[in-house]
Amino acid sequence: MKDSFEQQAGAFGASGALFGLDLGEKTIGVAVCDPAREVAAPVETIRRKKFTPDAERLAALAAERGIVGLVVGLPRNMDGSEGPRAQSTRAFARNLARILPLPVAFWDERLSTAAMERELIALDTSRARRAEQIDAAAAAFILQGAIDRLRGLSK
Repeated sequence: MKDSFEQQAGAFGASGALFGLDLGEKTIGVAVCDPAREVAAPVETIRRKKFTPDAERLAALAAERGIVGLVVGLPRNMDGSEGPRAQSTRAFARNLARILPLPVAFWDERLSTAAMERELIALDTSRARRAEQIDAAAAAFILQGAIDRLRGLSK
C-alpha cells in the first residue's frame, strides 16, 4: 500500500508555498498556493517537450516562488485502482526529485479536469481560451483540495 496523502504531506512542514501539478500527456498544468496555504491559483501550462527541459522549467518556477513541496495529481481509475497513467505520474515524480529535490504528495485527481471544464464553461469562457487554461486550472483545483485537507488536519 502506498503512503497516504497525509503521511506524504507531513514532509511539507507547517507553512510555505506549494505547487500543484496536473500531468497530462502533452502539457503540465502548474498552480501555486500562498505560504499560509489558503488559496491556490493557476500559474501556467507547460507544453511538454522532453523530461529534462520540462523538469528544468518546473525547477526554475519553484525557485522563483520559494516552493517547499509538490502536490501531484494522481490519475486513478474510477474504481480507485492505479493504471498506466498513475504509474507514469509516479515515475515522473521520482525522476523530478533528481532535479527538484522537494517533498511530493500525491492527490487523487479523478474528475478534476472535468470539474474545471464545467466551471470555465459556466464562466462563458471560449473553447480556445478553455484549452489554454484548463490544465493550470485543474492543477489549482487539485492543489486547493490538498491544502483544504491540510488545513482540516491542523485544526
